[in-house]
Amino acid sequence: MTDVAGSQTAQFSDSYITENPQRSLEELTKALEEKSDDATYYSQRAYAHILLQNYNDAVLDAKRSLELQPNNANAFLRKGEAEFHLKNYSTAQDSFKQGQTLNSSESSFSSWIKKCEEMLNSSSCPELQSTNQKKTLQYRHDWYQTESQVVITVMIKNVQKEDVHIWFTERQLSLNVNFPSGENYNLTLFLFHSIVPEQSTFKVLSTKIEIKMKKTEAIRWDKLEGQAEHQIKHFTPESMHKYPSSSHYTKNWDKLVVDIKEEEKNEKLEGDAALNQLFQQIYSDGNDEVKRAMNKSFMESGGTVLSTNWSDVGKRKVDVNPPDDMEFKKF
Repeated sequence: MTDVAGSQTAQFSDSYITENPQRSLEELTKALEEKSDDATYYSQRAYAHILLQNYNDAVLDAKRSLELQPNNANAFLRKGEAEFHLKNYSTAQDSFKQGQTLNSSESSFSSWIKKCEEMLNSSSCPELQSTNQKKTLQYRHDWYQTESQVVITVMIKNVQKEDVHIWFTERQLSLNVNFPSGENYNLTLFLFHSIVPEQSTFKVLSTKIEIKMKKTEAIRWDKLEGQAEHQIKHFTPESMHKYPSSSHYTKNWDKLVVDIKEEEKNEKLEGDAALNQLFQQIYSDGNDEVKRAMNKSFMESGGTVLSTNWSDVGKRKVDVNPPDDMEFKKF
């Protein structure tokens, strides 16, 4: 075992952790104090927590590992094991399947998936029957994009902000909602392009959860999830009114917009939300020149200027003009 304080990276094998999980937990905690961005350490500490039956802590460590390294198959294995012991069989099965996709040669994924199927199909335990019913609950989510953001709307009503947990990484979004009944809703998306996690936010409203992810580049996303193609399509004013969907069927977007507006009637918008709604209304009601002016000024100024005067902005390049107390940075 290499000393954590030494110059070499400490190696924690599964056999070492199995032999003494408590000591491993302490050493891994110390290692993470010195190297807090090591995905492997979090995954290994999750295994120590599992052996010590600290299953909730194991889930948190596995999730942190996946935030740092979304393609970490071992972290999916540990997350699945911990969720299984917490009797979250459907969530555990999803984790095992994602891990198996990343590492099909690991045989333990198949055996764990089989165990989850057996537990989910069990008819002898009322608790499991109730769990199965809970896990079938689904909520609709849709998305649209602007030049600078991807916005996801999850149609869950009347949840408390403290019960909503969202993790952003460069290419992944994870949403977990805890309900008073003990039910959970989980949504994990592997994003089509990269985002800026620290500039991505979410808001919990009475009718929905709204997630805004900051794009790293002003390019148009053809879809929400998947592997990006090599041919990048740049964002243009003409593409601003195209609303791609994560669903596999055609959406009636006119009806969806009406539905969302109806749901938002009872929302009291303040600050940026109210201002954004005003801008959207101006754009919607404006003529072609107003829309061209708004698109040109917004794009050329990096989002710091929004003009409706085409006779002015049509003759020149609109300069970046951030507020007095802010500094513009190009990402």
